[in-house]
Formats: sequence, C-alpha cells, structure tokens
Amino acid sequence: MKEFMLLIRNDSDSKSAFSPEQHHEFVSQCGVYINQLIKEGKMISAQPLVREGVLLSGSNGKLEESPYNEGKEVIVGYYHILANDIDDAIEIAKGNPEFTYSTTARVEVRPVKTKEVSTGFEYPKHA
Repeated sequence: MKEFMLLIRNDSDSKSAFSPEQHHEFVSQCGVYINQLIKEGKMISAQPLVREGVLLSGSNGKLEESPYNEGKEVIVGYYHILANDIDDAIEIAKGNPEFTYSTTARVEVRPVKTKEVSTGFEYPKHA
C-alpha cells in the first residue's frame, strides 16, 4: 500500500448557511466515511482545518506574512490514507461527504513521497 494525501478544498464559506442540524449531519457523515476507511485499514489520519491562519512566502530570510485565505477557495481539511495506487486513492476520494454537502468541493489526490531516490533519504514514518 502507498500513502496519499487527500487535500479537501472548498469555498471558505461553503457551509456558512447550514443549520445546526445540517452541520451535525455533515459531520456525522464524515465520521461514517472515516470509520469505513479505518475498518478497511486505509486511514492514517484526518483532520478539518480551522478557517484562520497565515501564509508565509519569500526567500533568503525575507519572509512575508499574508492571510491564508486571500482567494475564495481554501484547504478545509485533509485525509492521509493508504491506497493500492492512484486509481484506488481517487475512488476513496470520490466517497468524501464534502461532495454530497457542497457544490464547490474539490479534492486534490496526491501521492506522498516517502523516500528521496537521489539521496536515499527516508522521510519519518507516521507514529
């Protein structure tokens, strides 16, 4: 199995009009999704991200800070999963509840690099 990151992107206010009941239903469905991945042995970790933060940019000691959400779309959470290959990871991503509860959701499916080929350096494994 290989590691993949599913970066969940959505409009920063995609669920702002949700009633408390709708929000509870959405979070419950995320729990069902996560528990299914755990049962299948495919979950490493998953977390939503708070809608505040800072974006650092620059180089050579000249770093600038700006609001993380300059655009309308932000990364709202992530899933660190195990999958057989990119196609399997894509299928897992398709089941994300974000697609059921929002018309603006996008999921970025990315393989995780665990070793540098040129140097042989292995990145630390998850705990």
